Order: sequence, then C-alpha cells, then structure tokens
Amino acid sequence: FDAAGFDAVDVTMTDLIEGRTDLSQFHGLVACGGFSYGDVLGAGAGWARSILFYEKLRELFATFFKRPETFSLGVCNGCQMLSHLKELIPGAENWPKFLRNRSEQFEARLVTVEVLESSSVLLQDMAGSNLPIVVAHGEGRVEFANDADLATARAQNQLCLRYIDNDGHPADRYPLNPNGSPEGLTALSSADGRATIMMPH
Repeated sequence: FDAAGFDAVDVTMTDLIEGRTDLSQFHGLVACGGFSYGDVLGAGAGWARSILFYEKLRELFATFFKRPETFSLGVCNGCQMLSHLKELIPGAENWPKFLRNRSEQFEARLVTVEVLESSSVLLQDMAGSNLPIVVAHGEGRVEFANDADLATARAQNQLCLRYIDNDGHPADRYPLNPNGSPEGLTALSSADGRATIMMPH
C-alpha cells in the first residue's frame, strides 16, 4: 500500500479497544492473514467475535463500513474474519463462509486465478487476467448458505476470482482447486464493490 501511494498505518485491535485510535480517520481498512487466535475458534471467527460481541467495536466497524468513501479488503485470515462480519457490511449479506479444505489439511501451494468481471473497486480493469498466486490456508472452501445467495452474488457481480486449470477453465479438482470451493470461487465483493474478500495472497 505504501508503494501504491497510500499512507499505511498499522492499527491493532488493542489500539481500537483502548481508544488510542479509531476508524473515523481512515478511508481504507485491510485485514491481513496471520492465524488470529491460532484459528482454534475457527478461521477468522475469534477475531470477528471480538468485534461482534464488543458493542464499542461493533459500532466502530459498522460506521466505517457504511461510510460511502471507504473501502475494505480482507485477505486469507482477514477474508474469513470479514465474512463473519457480513451483517455489518452493506451489500455483503449473501457472502459465504470459508470452511475446512476438502483435503482435510493445510494447503500451501502456487495456483492460478482468473480475475472475473466484478464490482470490486480494487480489481477494476483487471477482468480476464490470469495470475499465479500463492495459497496458504486450512479453511478456504467457499460455502454459501443456499443456492439463492450464490445466484445473488452472480447477479450483483460479486464474484471476483476463481481458481483455473492450465486451459483457463474453472478448476474443480484438487490440487488446482486447493480447497474444493464450487466453481473454483475464491474472492467476492460487496454489491457496491467497496468491500473485497479473497483467500489467496
């Protein structure tokens, strides 16, 4: 983000809890990977619950997500965390959960993704790009609550990235699809494109 011209600031959850800073001064929020809480509460779930169950933080994040000039990005553990906060993020109500890989093991490998035409503000003008990218996760399998949520995501251009095979087709087999996600899906945006979550990084 520094290289792209942003003024990047590290903010910890403790900084927010103790009031040393808040989110009102920022336009972007990026939640990175890092195995928060050792993933013992479910990948990203413990991190999300520290926000959802603490009223001050819940309001802080909800207010940030509602501000029309903001954007957010969740990557790997941050992707899982933001997916649990979908009730606070406008236009993300249909986002999936990220569950245990079908292989039942941690997957760390190089894969190829295709950037799809989507509403994501971070992926504009990149549709059709096929990119090598690393995955490193144990819980990256996309699971929508129902078929209607997937249909809504498709209709609202919320599908951002998918794993592909060497011929450019959606990868539905291991290891090109490292976690078993349907249609190789591995990134989504909110309906307005201001929030983006992605598993590979």
